[in-house]
Amino acid sequence: MKKRKVEVVVISDVHLGTYGCHAKELLDYLSAIKPKILILNGDIIDIWQFRKSYFPPTHLKVLKKIISLSSKGTKVYYLTGNHDELLRKFTDIHLGNFSLLNKMTLDLDGKKAWIFHGDVFDASITHTKWLAKLGGWGYDSLILLNRAINWALIKMNQEPYSLSKKIKSSVKSAVKFISDFESVCIELAIEKKYDYVICGHIHEPKIEQVKNQHGETTYLNSGDWIENLTALEYNKKKWRLYDHKTESITFEQYEETFEYENHLVEQFISIIEK
Repeated sequence: MKKRKVEVVVISDVHLGTYGCHAKELLDYLSAIKPKILILNGDIIDIWQFRKSYFPPTHLKVLKKIISLSSKGTKVYYLTGNHDELLRKFTDIHLGNFSLLNKMTLDLDGKKAWIFHGDVFDASITHTKWLAKLGGWGYDSLILLNRAINWALIKMNQEPYSLSKKIKSSVKSAVKFISDFESVCIELAIEKKYDYVICGHIHEPKIEQVKNQHGETTYLNSGDWIENLTALEYNKKKWRLYDHKTESITFEQYEETFEYENHLVEQFISIIEK
């Protein structure tokens, strides 16, 4: 299969090792591209929720694929996030084409990109970590329940439904947090005169050019591989938001994927029964 060449790819919030992770779809995506630079912008491996009893073969294959890309010439930058923060004690390591960092800047055709996960701006992470970890477990369980619901909806020829997106859009504090997060990133990028500011963390894919009285920048968020299945791609001086669901997955494939992971529903039932 001929692979699509891409100058820069940014993915984040994969959460390998959790029930919500769409590792199979990510593996399909990584197998279909040939990037010069691959930036893993945090929360790739979910160390917070790591379970020895749950790390499926597809999750391991994603890691092997990333290593394979690196060995074949792709420069891979792993930027730490909050769910893989244990890696921060090992940052500023460079091994061949692989680098482990907390943040980075990148020159793209004469323009500067400032890239980091974004949890540093999240007060719930920095001050009440136990609450954030509890929220992560709850989010994973919600995604698991949502998959069971979507499986039933597809059987009835209905479109999938996102519980977490509905909750986030209806809870004022969640909407405000996302807005505040984006505003802080944008204001700092303009102050530091970066042309692009690229984040993850909030699972909200976006590309938006913003201007204020001090200057302008382009805010980009790579989204996640839990619900949105999105990535950022840079080619020929332009950014685009890649959406795996609309560009690659049919409802039939989605159903096949769910059947492959049908044991997750059983896992959810066992969690509830406990």
